[in-house]
Amino acid sequence: MVRWVLLFVAAAANGAPAAPAGYAGSDACKTCHADVWSRFYKNPHYKSLASGKELPARAGCESCHGPGQAHIAAGGGKATIRAFSVLDARQTLEACLACHANDLSRANIRRSRHSQVDVICTNCHSIHRSPAPKFLLAAAQNELCYSCHLPVRAQFSMPFKHRVNEGFMQCTDCHNPHGTFAATWRMGLRPRMVDQALSNEEPCLKCHSDKRGPFVFEHAAVRVDGCETCHSPHGSMNAKLLRRPVVFTVCLECHNGAGTFGRRGRGEQPLVNSHNMLDPRFQQCTTCHVRIHGSNSDEFFRR
Repeated sequence: MVRWVLLFVAAAANGAPAAPAGYAGSDACKTCHADVWSRFYKNPHYKSLASGKELPARAGCESCHGPGQAHIAAGGGKATIRAFSVLDARQTLEACLACHANDLSRANIRRSRHSQVDVICTNCHSIHRSPAPKFLLAAAQNELCYSCHLPVRAQFSMPFKHRVNEGFMQCTDCHNPHGTFAATWRMGLRPRMVDQALSNEEPCLKCHSDKRGPFVFEHAAVRVDGCETCHSPHGSMNAKLLRRPVVFTVCLECHNGAGTFGRRGRGEQPLVNSHNMLDPRFQQCTTCHVRIHGSNSDEFFRR
C-alpha cells in the first residue's frame, strides 16, 4: 500500500493537473469512507489514480461518483453525489461505459440479453469489496451465473457434463456476458450470448479443434445447425452429451426419409428402408459412419 501512496504523492509533486471546478480529489474521500479507501489500493481502478497521468476527474473515486465538492460541503448525502444505490439500471450502465465503452468485449452490451432485462454491471461486479481474484466479480463466476440460471446449475450436476464445477473451465469460455454479435441462436433464434471462435464459429471449436474442418464432405447438422443439434452443451444423462440415450435415435431425428430430407444421398431409398433399425447392428451409426462431424474421403462419413 505504501508503494501506491508514494506513487500518488510523487505524481502530485511533479505537477499533476489540478482538479477541475467541483472536484475535490480522491484523497478527500478517505476521511469519511476509510473502509473503502483502505482496500482501494488493491482495486484495478486505482491504477489510473496512482499513475498520475490522468485528470483527477477521470481517475479515482470521482471518475465514478462525480464531483465531490458539493458532497463534502453538504456533509454527505446521496443527493449531492452520484450514488449508485439510487441509480436505475440504465444510468448505472452508462456510468460504467463512460470508461469501458471502447472495450470490444463490451461493444454489444446495450443490446445484450442481460441489459434488456436490467441485469447490469453492479449485479455481477462488486466494485469496492470483490472477493474474487479477477474482474471485481461479486462471487465466484460459476456461482454468480447460477444465481440466475438455476436449470444450468442442475445440468452441470448430471453424469456427463463440461467440468465447470471442477474449475477446469468457466462460463465465459463459451459465453460473453456483456453481449455478442452472435445474438441469435440458429435452432430457436433465442439470444444466448454465445461467444464465437475465430469471429464466426461456435465456441465449442475453441477446444474441439479436430471438428473444425473445413471438410470436403460437410455434415449439415454440424455446419448449418450447430453442435446443439445433437449435444446438450451443459450436461446430459447420456454419454457424449447426446440429447438422446441411443445414437441411432439422434440420427433418426433428421434421417427419417420425410419428404426429400434424410435420404441416403445419391439414391432415393430412405435410410429407414435401407437399414433395419430394429437390428442391433444398425443401432450404432457411428460404428460405420465414424467421421460424423465431417470427412475428407467419404460422402457418407465412413472411415
